[in-house]
Amino acid sequence: MAGLAAALLVALCWAAAPGAAALGMNWGTQASHPLPPKAVVQVLRDNGIKKVKLFDTDFAAMSALAGSGIEVMAAIPNIMLADLAADAGKAKDWVKRNVKRYDFDGGVTIKYVAVGNEPFLASYNGSFIKVTFPALQNIQNALNDAGVGDRIKATVPLNAGVYNSPASNPVPSAGRFRTDISGLMTDIVKFLAKNNAPFTVNIYPFLSLYQNDNFPLDYAFFDGGATPVNDNGVLYTNVFDANFDTLVAALKAVGNGDMPIIVGEVGWPTDGDKHAKASYAGRFYAGLLKRLAANTGTPARLNQYIEVYLFGLVDEDAKSVAPGNFERHWGILRYDGQPKYPMDLAGQGRNTMLVPAKGIKYLPKTWCALNPNARDLGKLGANIDYACTFADCTPLGYGSTCNGMDTAGNASYAFNAYYQVQNQKDDACDFQGLALPTEKDPSTATCNFTIQIQAGAAAAEALRGRSAGAAAGVLLALLQLLALW
Repeated sequence: MAGLAAALLVALCWAAAPGAAALGMNWGTQASHPLPPKAVVQVLRDNGIKKVKLFDTDFAAMSALAGSGIEVMAAIPNIMLADLAADAGKAKDWVKRNVKRYDFDGGVTIKYVAVGNEPFLASYNGSFIKVTFPALQNIQNALNDAGVGDRIKATVPLNAGVYNSPASNPVPSAGRFRTDISGLMTDIVKFLAKNNAPFTVNIYPFLSLYQNDNFPLDYAFFDGGATPVNDNGVLYTNVFDANFDTLVAALKAVGNGDMPIIVGEVGWPTDGDKHAKASYAGRFYAGLLKRLAANTGTPARLNQYIEVYLFGLVDEDAKSVAPGNFERHWGILRYDGQPKYPMDLAGQGRNTMLVPAKGIKYLPKTWCALNPNARDLGKLGANIDYACTFADCTPLGYGSTCNGMDTAGNASYAFNAYYQVQNQKDDACDFQGLALPTEKDPSTATCNFTIQIQAGAAAAEALRGRSAGAAAGVLLALLQLLALW
């Protein structure tokens, strides 16, 4: 009865907050021990999340989503763009294998196909400039030819750096597409408009703060503490609105000011930088979710629905840290599917925790720590470096949760991180005699020494507890998927 009551409460909260129905979630899987797909789908459903954005079309993830009713943005990695741009036949084959294959009653509810991910980032040095638009054209045309283009649209998730305002007039209404790609962006926008597809952009107020020490802290949030930016009488009190409306102006400048905009990624990390912490993440999301629930919109699109995908669902300890150590800590859930801080997805301001992932199994409660009797400490630095090359040590960095420990603490953290990634293998806790396994938790008040989850461990018992009808439906869906393999 308690479970039924909780489910009814979630349903009622969503019914009371129609704007929250716009909420989606990014599901990334760059982790040494990713959560089992079925457990992820269950946690999405348990928290009333009705939309998910992927970064590929992994068979296990797509199979888990089959029959769930969750709306999906499937994705094509950047590495595939050149082939799809060069050969329309390959685009048709991709659609057949990754869209049509799942498109049946009880299958996967695909609504969008993301063609690449932020392909025009400056760090790519133009690698995808010539292939993104042709790939987009070929994929949308393939969707059209397959008879699903009226309900499944191709789009390109772009970083906010593809548009800006001139230094001489740095206000949202002066927004234009970046000069070096303005012609290309115009062509993309026109093609999206022709196919009734949305423009997708990733907006990160955190990055504004991270990249500029002089950026006003309060302007990254929604609670009105910042000095407004005056745009010809329109006051902007936060950078999200300013960024979004700069895009609106850029679209208007090329004749498509009413084009639907999807915010493909927006979020706040909780570790890896002095501004990446749970208290700021909670503050950011509280403001964002309240606005989404109320359909507040932005000054250029007042009282309008904005489709938003939060980034992201779960921490990913194997992501590249080239942009910054915070990259591995975007999740609203920890690596094991446990919530990090209070969060009311319905945007009603309640001090409530998300429903955690269920049935997750952990490795034994054994850690790896510095051997107190170790003598040859001259090898310590090299062994810490080795451990951190193959495991996540970003919490040890400046401004992070584990920063400030002594040498023994740093070594123990590094050794344990490696030990857990290696599934607690006996030879993974030696480090030339510098380390020993221990059953005493070395965690501190601010620094958590993790115990990793079992690879592939899921809520088998809970999943078996579903009704026979639901199990039969999932089985039928999987059989149909396999028949299309």
